[in-house]
Amino acid sequence: TLAFCKRWLDRIGCTKYQMALKDLCDKGAVEAYPPLVDVKGCYTAQFEHTLVLRPTCKEVISRGDDY
Repeated sequence: TLAFCKRWLDRIGCTKYQMALKDLCDKGAVEAYPPLVDVKGCYTAQFEHTLVLRPTCKEVISRGDDY
């Protein structure tokens, strides 16, 4: 599964998608989650992989044979 947010639809100019999205959620095709929230002034992100940010490199530690 891949995550997405309604904001992306808004950014590309999509309108009138709320009812269709609700229908997909009601039928179980899409699962709704609340927005990610953190301490005010901090950045919050969702990634498909787990990353380790080091001073000189970025390392993907969740990548394996099954992903």
